[in-house]
Amino acid sequence: MGGMHHHGEGGTSRPETALTLLVLLAVAGGYLLAAHRARRRNPAQGWNPWRSASFLTGLALLALALVPPLAPAAHTDFRGHMAQHMLIGMYAPLALVMAAPVTLLLRTLPPARARRVTAVLHSLPARALAHPAVALTLSTATLAALYFTPLYNTAMAHPAGHWLLHAHFLASGCLFAHVIAGPDPAPTRPGVRTRLFCLGIAIAAHALIAQAMYGGFFVDIHAPIDQVQQGAEIMYYGGDIAELLLAGALVSTWRPERRTPRPAGRAPVPY
Repeated sequence: MGGMHHHGEGGTSRPETALTLLVLLAVAGGYLLAAHRARRRNPAQGWNPWRSASFLTGLALLALALVPPLAPAAHTDFRGHMAQHMLIGMYAPLALVMAAPVTLLLRTLPPARARRVTAVLHSLPARALAHPAVALTLSTATLAALYFTPLYNTAMAHPAGHWLLHAHFLASGCLFAHVIAGPDPAPTRPGVRTRLFCLGIAIAAHALIAQAMYGGFFVDIHAPIDQVQQGAEIMYYGGDIAELLLAGALVSTWRPERRTPRPAGRAPVPY
């Protein structure tokens, strides 16, 4: 990792911070309004307040990552970038996905529009995107391309590239959390064992990437060695905690399969 240096200077302006907070507040207000409408439409069913709390927690984690003091530090310190990555790509997505925003949307939309949303969820592109292999590739495999090629340095040299990284971390993190443990409808979601297997691959991949980063193997990051190593530690331990939380969310969705009892005296039908 010799020859590493600070990447381009940058920061977060006050208008950018204000706009970010305004957008997050607007999203929070939209979710709470939809939850209120869901309770009014069906008082008996209501809407679980823990879902709302989870969504607000996810937005708070995004705010923590995208405004000072962390946001400016992420432009000049690789440790700040990695902390952002953990918050935007792992912790916030889990909280947002567990809030079941698609289910809430379907409950509040008029029937005709809800059917259109359902049709989109059942479409071939949506099914392909929600395949565990695709979600795993977008959320995990792309990290190797980011940190072991010049891609990270190129993205950090331009403000637009930095925001594109944020968008990728958030979208891929939400997709992976949805596929693994999301409460929202997922027509092609596999069984618990398959999802645990995919989660195990993600855990192993994160650990390998963090260890290679700490040891300086294949790394192409323009930052001081101590920052890269400490960033790798943040990725290693922070990723473990986030993935344990995701595993807990997955296990909480497991329900034993109900087997229909076979009438006495009837032989099983061979397949």
